[in-house]
Amino acid sequence: MKFFSQSFLYDDPWPIVSLAYFLRYPNPYAAHVISCDVISRTQTSSGTLVTTRLILKRGNLPRWFPQGMVSRAESWVIEESEVDPFGKVVNCRTRNLDHVKIMRVEESVQFHQNPEGKTLQHTEARIFSGFGWGLTKKIENHGLTRFKANLQRSREGVSLMLSLIRQSRLQPMTLGGESLPMPHMEEVRRPDGVDIKSATQYPVGAWGKFKSWFYPVRS
Repeated sequence: MKFFSQSFLYDDPWPIVSLAYFLRYPNPYAAHVISCDVISRTQTSSGTLVTTRLILKRGNLPRWFPQGMVSRAESWVIEESEVDPFGKVVNCRTRNLDHVKIMRVEESVQFHQNPEGKTLQHTEARIFSGFGWGLTKKIENHGLTRFKANLQRSREGVSLMLSLIRQSRLQPMTLGGESLPMPHMEEVRRPDGVDIKSATQYPVGAWGKFKSWFYPVRS
């Protein structure tokens, strides 16, 4: 088993970084991602948002891997996440559903806001192989190398979405739709004294509803 751990600090606040993370597919740095579909999304009694997504990824087998052992270099990945908009924490877990005897990758990611208003991302991964044939260590090392490279590309994809979100805040628009006029924006104060924007600022539609989870207003 190979273990990997890394932390990264974003200068942007938690709501924007978390939103960018969930909107990172598709992007030019994730050409290996074929599809990404939401299969369930529920709100818990405590107000968190729990989502399960199914992601199809394309990979390349190393030249030294025995031919004919894998019929297709694609893998289904399940992503389970929970967004706590009041505690400003996102926990996300992913794992592959097929080819698990050859290699199983379990990843956990957490985003939380630090006291300075920046966002800390902590990523952990565990890579297992039960393939045998004297290739177990070689497969796990290959998986670790690939994971590190994909993590860097994933961060570049998130950075790209952060840039697009900043632009959308200057010129409000819905993703995949026509630009909307600037809605009325009203300053409100939460019970804990934090100034936030009223929920009336969000455009109507799926984009606005999803975005509102990261800027909660308690009643």
